Amino acid sequence: MSTGLAMGASESGVLASLLASNRAGEYVARDKIRRFLPAAPVTQEQAGISSALIEDLFLRHVHLKRCNTIGALSESMALAYPIVERVFRDVRNQRLLEVSGMTGDDYIFSLTGAGRAMAAERCRVCQYAGPAPVSIGAYRQAILDQRPQVTVNRAALRLAFGDLVVTDRLLDQLGPALVAQNSMFLYGPAGTGKTSLAERLLRVYADQLVMPYAVEVDNQIIVLFDPAVHERVHVDMEDADPRWVVCHRPCVIVGGELIPSMLELRRDDSSGTYAPPVQMKANGGMLVIDDFGRQLISPRDLLNRWIVPLDRRVDYLSLNYGVRFQIPFEVMIVFATNLEPSELADEAFLRRIPNKILVEAVAPEIFDEIFRRVLVNLKMPCEEGASEHLRKLCLERGGDLRPCYPRDMCQIIRAVKTYEEQPLGVSRADLERAVELFFGTMEGGHSN
Repeated sequence: MSTGLAMGASESGVLASLLASNRAGEYVARDKIRRFLPAAPVTQEQAGISSALIEDLFLRHVHLKRCNTIGALSESMALAYPIVERVFRDVRNQRLLEVSGMTGDDYIFSLTGAGRAMAAERCRVCQYAGPAPVSIGAYRQAILDQRPQVTVNRAALRLAFGDLVVTDRLLDQLGPALVAQNSMFLYGPAGTGKTSLAERLLRVYADQLVMPYAVEVDNQIIVLFDPAVHERVHVDMEDADPRWVVCHRPCVIVGGELIPSMLELRRDDSSGTYAPPVQMKANGGMLVIDDFGRQLISPRDLLNRWIVPLDRRVDYLSLNYGVRFQIPFEVMIVFATNLEPSELADEAFLRRIPNKILVEAVAPEIFDEIFRRVLVNLKMPCEEGASEHLRKLCLERGGDLRPCYPRDMCQIIRAVKTYEEQPLGVSRADLERAVELFFGTMEGGHSN
């Protein structure tokens, strides 16, 4: 396999059809989504959060977002009109609001001096003014009810990896791990396509995930929905609780930037809200630890942190002042590394990662197919015998045939041709020049 490979027209069409069927969430999966999408609550008790929290949120929305009708607040807070109307009357009775008029059957109002002082005080504690959160209990149950159920065989998996060149042997190792939803190591030399494989594993999920925008724990707010991670699916269900969002199952990818604090709740002092750890963001989907062993956090510390969650499928988080609570750990962890698993973890941890899949250098025919696809993708004509010549050069300088070599060499040649204002093309001389630039002047160098 390789990264960034091109597809022929027929291959592209087949893969597009597969991805379209896997992501046709708005309509084909509506009945299934309805089972997991709660009905909109009409009372504070049904909403599952405290009246004090709703009142604080009400004041912040009026103060920060300038909402000045019950209808606007209902939409902005993602709470039913009757719930917001009740809070409006309570806050008005405290002389924190003054009504200035009507729009239809709705009130137009603003904060009084006392109301502005109260709202400013609440904003100093927390500035969150988004959709109302759901309770931690509701979140836990939603994740448990939506454990991924993967049904896949070799043919379906080949379609999912249609833009890579993957052997049946490798597919047959990946398939059972995906069906069982067990975490895995993808290990092997650099440049063999481990990251490319990991990034595409999410394609086996053919359903969507219902998740909340935010979660409440002890009246503290964890902002869970992240548009950079959670790809929203718009589903029109008028009776649904608007505090929940339908999205594709998430895939979070972290690399060398991973530090211990990213595995725990982090309080933002400026907003007063909590950011979830990476494993909570990835709940219901997949978390890829890329280039494992190169992070600032040591492999031992990371594995010790997750040894219990991987075994029991639960994790424990703490608020800043010590309140500890449980969340599901329904996430498939993929460790991609060019180190041997035995160098990274002890036997106790390795037992909890039952799938250790070696991603090796490729056979000559696979290498040639990757080269062909790269040329198609980059629209670069090729001199006859260039593929064999590239193989010979890579074996001499790199020692083996890694899937990254065709792409890397062709990108070097493309840059050279552009710089020298020459037409695109790949000759033997071009390949020799690219190989020298890639491996350097030292004999026997290897790609990283």
